Amino acid sequence: MTTLNAPEAAVMEGHDLPDFTTSAYKDAYSRINAIVIEGEQEAHDNYISLGTLLPEQADELARLARMEMKHMKGFTSCGRNLGVEADMPFAKTFFGPLHGNFQAALKEGKVVTCLLIQALLIEAFAISAYHIYIPVADPFARKITEGVVKDEYTHLNYGQEWLKANFEASKDELFEANKANLPLIRSMLEEVAADAAVLHMDKEDLIEDFLIAYQEALTEIGFNTREIARMAAAALTL
Repeated sequence: MTTLNAPEAAVMEGHDLPDFTTSAYKDAYSRINAIVIEGEQEAHDNYISLGTLLPEQADELARLARMEMKHMKGFTSCGRNLGVEADMPFAKTFFGPLHGNFQAALKEGKVVTCLLIQALLIEAFAISAYHIYIPVADPFARKITEGVVKDEYTHLNYGQEWLKANFEASKDELFEANKANLPLIRSMLEEVAADAAVLHMDKEDLIEDFLIAYQEALTEIGFNTREIARMAAAALTL
């Protein structure tokens, strides 16, 4: 596949683009690309697993899982286009704590916790990362990512709507799941900050965009402003 390059001084929509050909860029991209590939794989597996807890929703969850697998293939091609091999061992470790919490909740049949982890936290994390990445992406990856982010809103909406319909019964567990898992997202954002900066993605922009997406989802589910502020404060626990 032909590699798409851009000069270091290129500008897209007012954003300075990085030089996609440097060893520093490719080194950082090997980990960022691995994270998005692993994230889509985790999402696929998580939606299939959720289908065992929500058998009446299994077909819809399988549809969401298929979309995630398509995303994974798209992001794999992004790395190939730049001649970069994704650092998958790093990505497995990166998602390890969140993966462990999802699996523990799955074994206990905690649908609410599983939905908060996958359909709210991971999807909001992905949406924020893709939003910040698109303006500074290489042309090939930009096109792929623009298509993916539209699908991710569908997945976020799935979790929102289920939790909204079961809000009162889910509320206490949502508070607990948020307390246990939101700090992990903040830690993940911190861990990836240096590599993201090489790609011209600002850490504070990532955190802000994530919290906006997550808090909007919590509002839609039924939490009031005070409750959301209390939940968001868990992100400060590092």
